Amino acid sequence: MAAAPASAEILSFDDLEGWRDDDHRAALSAFQVTCPQLESADWRPICRLAQETVTTREGARAFFELLFRPVQIGTPPALFTGYYEPELPGSLTRTPRFAYPLYRKPPELTEGQLWHPRSVIDGGVLSGRGLEIVWLDDPVEVYFLQVQGSGRIRLPDGRVMRVGYGGRNGHPYRSIGQELLRRGAPITDVSAQDIKAWVRANPAAGRQLLNSNPSFVFFRKLEDLPEDRGPIGAMGRSITAMRSVAIDPAHVPLGAPVWIEKDGRDPIRSLMIAQDTGGAIKGAQRADIFYGTGRDAGEAAGRIKDGGRMVVLLPIDRAYAMVSGD
Repeated sequence: MAAAPASAEILSFDDLEGWRDDDHRAALSAFQVTCPQLESADWRPICRLAQETVTTREGARAFFELLFRPVQIGTPPALFTGYYEPELPGSLTRTPRFAYPLYRKPPELTEGQLWHPRSVIDGGVLSGRGLEIVWLDDPVEVYFLQVQGSGRIRLPDGRVMRVGYGGRNGHPYRSIGQELLRRGAPITDVSAQDIKAWVRANPAAGRQLLNSNPSFVFFRKLEDLPEDRGPIGAMGRSITAMRSVAIDPAHVPLGAPVWIEKDGRDPIRSLMIAQDTGGAIKGAQRADIFYGTGRDAGEAAGRIKDGGRMVVLLPIDRAYAMVSGD
């Protein structure tokens, strides 16, 4: 079912808190990565100019101010969360330690098809089919790697395998954090760290909790992704730490710049690019901020659950057409 149209209001750049203080060069660099993927008539000339823009702070800010208009889609407060690219130990073969597989998508599973839920897949329905890409040592990390959608697996010989999203089983995502609260767990602020600790401390109930989310993500091995590049987002290009966000494409165009005003303990006032999506990212004022790779990024991303406001930068004609309903 298509998302209901959200309200839209054109703002001025002066309405964006902290706009002049941001380093727009970083946002422009991220924008340049995925702009060639935008093929509609109103994006093509902007993308050509993006490649030619002089990347001084002033030149980058002028580029966005000249060619875009800020549009607030939907009604704040927004909900901001964070995600990251885990780096985990793993093995190409199953061992007593490494016993929990990441699977590639079964060939009979088509896009959008409703397939087995998580409980059945984890119960062994894929065993013996040779679909394992790599084996990890912690079923909790397997689950959260599926939530993140990409990762780096460090093998025993020191090599690093990059894995990325390869498909899903068609079931809707359900928050195990909300389910944990519903079950009366003694946790007041459910972070990823809290959930991991609870599942490990309660193995049987923890397995039931993980299976309460029927959605299951399959992976693919990323053969040619350099180590210094971020993981691959929904646009098929690498995403950038603290400059890429996952959004709901039913409301926000993939590839569009978005101004983030995240409140909370570590406020953010920054221009980012909508370069990814996620099963839990639904709504016009909903975004998942990419925090980078590794443990520190994971610690930071796992603590984020903040309000604020998100404003989308759209090409001028598209912005006015959205507001007028054309």
